[in-house]
Amino acid sequence: MKFPALSFPAIRLPTLRLPTLRLPAIRLPAPPKLPAALRPRFTRAEWIFSIKAFAAAMLAVFLASWAGQPRPFWALMTAYIVAHPMAGAVRSKGVFRVAGTLVGGMAAVLLVPSLANAPELLSLALALWVAGCLVLSLRDRTPRAYAFMLAGYTVALIGFPAVDTPLTIFDTAVARLEEIGLGVLSATLVHSLVLPNSLAGSVLGLLDRTLGDTRAWLTDIAARRDGGADRRRVAGDISQLRVLSTHIPFDTSHLRWTADAVHAMQDHVAALTPLLAGVEDRLRALEAHGGLPDDVRALLDRLSPWLTLPAGQAEARLPALRAQLDALTGADARDRLAGDPWARLLRVALAQRLGELLDGWLHCVHLRADIDRGLSGAPMPARPASAPDGPKLHLDLGMALWSGAAALIAILVCCAFWILTGWPMGAAAAMMAAIFCCFFASMDDPVPAINGFLAWTLWSMPFGALYVLVLLPLVQDMWTLMAVCAPVFLLLGAFIGRPATVGAALPFLFGVMGTLVMHDTAQADLTSYLNSMSGQLAGIFVAARVTRLMRSVGADWSSRRIQRATWRELDDLARLPRPAGRGQAYLLRMVDRIALLAPRVAQSGGSVPGVPTDDALRDLRIGADLVALQSVRGQLPALAQRPLGPLLSAIGDWLRARIDGRPGALDGLDAPPASLLERLDAALAGLLEAYAGAGDLPPEAHPAAGALMGLRRNLFPDAPVPALPPRAVDNDKEDRP
Repeated sequence: MKFPALSFPAIRLPTLRLPTLRLPAIRLPAPPKLPAALRPRFTRAEWIFSIKAFAAAMLAVFLASWAGQPRPFWALMTAYIVAHPMAGAVRSKGVFRVAGTLVGGMAAVLLVPSLANAPELLSLALALWVAGCLVLSLRDRTPRAYAFMLAGYTVALIGFPAVDTPLTIFDTAVARLEEIGLGVLSATLVHSLVLPNSLAGSVLGLLDRTLGDTRAWLTDIAARRDGGADRRRVAGDISQLRVLSTHIPFDTSHLRWTADAVHAMQDHVAALTPLLAGVEDRLRALEAHGGLPDDVRALLDRLSPWLTLPAGQAEARLPALRAQLDALTGADARDRLAGDPWARLLRVALAQRLGELLDGWLHCVHLRADIDRGLSGAPMPARPASAPDGPKLHLDLGMALWSGAAALIAILVCCAFWILTGWPMGAAAAMMAAIFCCFFASMDDPVPAINGFLAWTLWSMPFGALYVLVLLPLVQDMWTLMAVCAPVFLLLGAFIGRPATVGAALPFLFGVMGTLVMHDTAQADLTSYLNSMSGQLAGIFVAARVTRLMRSVGADWSSRRIQRATWRELDDLARLPRPAGRGQAYLLRMVDRIALLAPRVAQSGGSVPGVPTDDALRDLRIGADLVALQSVRGQLPALAQRPLGPLLSAIGDWLRARIDGRPGALDGLDAPPASLLERLDAALAGLLEAYAGAGDLPPEAHPAAGALMGLRRNLFPDAPVPALPPRAVDNDKEDRP
């Protein structure tokens, strides 16, 4: 194929007559110290990724030049923006980027011509659009959020440079969409056809690690060891898997046909978390109440090897395991514990949680086997998909709105300076303020990341000047362009393929590529280059300063905010008479909150005042108990239902006091009032009395008994054993003293 010739304008250096001025010394910020990860010893995978990214970029600029696009280097930059070691991630990012660019371009076409004669209103409209799209993106927390964010700052990229020529806005928007599309097409073709790297290895590895951590947690429980590290890993694995699995439908392998099974497995593994925590607590209570019984210890010893079995063998041995589980609350156990109703209730609660745990684990093992069959090309079995009522991830609308407000103010500051001074590079400053307020808005404190980006952009300026002023004017065709770009682009591409260095390599590479666009606009001279870079740096600086003043928060502040979100939801669960499907969504969100809290607590030195490390897990167990109690509340006899209403209202009042921070609400580790313990004991006594005539709690009452025991153990773990009527849990009809 004959490559079309690329024509670049020659450098025209103006004659500058500068007055004698004493300029202050300019000190570039020192780049971060190079860690060991920056040493150029790349793996084969990193070199392959870099070569593929470079090939896609060159293909993109070739196609854009051949199609007569006004700014072919936008296509080159897009090819690097969507580049990813996983082919499925490249496809999904490409789809989201095209969708966001399309929506943003349409908004720019509607806003700019109608408000071009009112620069203040136009600035406000564009800033409000960027802020609104940023809020929507922060409300998603999956890779899909990229489309919302891009729809926001695409308006800034298209709209601000076109304020002086509003009649060309449609052509500009169409050209940008076409250039973005060519970049996405090139990246998709190269990364999908040339040594494609499937998501299967990462997803399956994370799935197996999640199951392994869950198994290790249960093994620690059976061996009576501390499983704190396993608990934190399980929550983190589930959250990582949920975000990564968004790319599965775009993968190049058979993995894309298993997306439903992977999503279902995420939900089932997440549902195991409160069950594991509940089993751990019940065993701890049994140990404190006379030691762990021999039959319980024998069941745990048999449970550990069962967890390692494949799906078929595990299902075959489940009946024998269930028979041993039923014996915990059978006639022999009732006879031995005739005078100890508390021990009987602990056994009922333990058996209830263990039974649910066995079913949940077996379901996860079956789903894992189905995924393996789907990867081999076999048809996936039809399974009913769970549809929880509510989002599965923790969403913070308040912080999303505050981040949008910070972006709004930063853009308006740049626009105000631009309008008041008539600075030609005001458009570049407003664009960069919009981009950088959006890029890092998901962080607690985005300022260090913005400052790091600024520092690496500054250090890229000499290389950008070398390209725009010296090398690119010598380029006459595609081959010389490839030869000129290859040394820097291939080296930086290898650093981008390394997770430890992508944060430094990307801004450096984007700083170089951003200067190449000047050739598209015939502005390849020193004055234009310095003006352009000054506008970009000013926008980044304003974004950092406004974010510092309005948006930056500490890890401890975020931890307490996440905790209060949990309390508000627990209050809602306690007051709703019938949650109707909200329980599963809450459990999934709570597991995600545990994963969000763990790194923040670690960042704060291992502890956050008012946020104990195990509080999130305790809140998770409380939520599971509230969901279980609300789901069976209407099926209980009237005598058992009567004390439940005041109990749930009292729990809601205590949670509301914690949220509001009223005096006396927080005592020690947020200890609930003693009156709540009295209501819990009254509810337990009412449940036992309601079934006194039957001589024992029937199976339909076990979920309520387990939920009430769980609430008592979670809210009052050190409370003394209550005085309960023994007759209600004893088959012996004789009166007891």
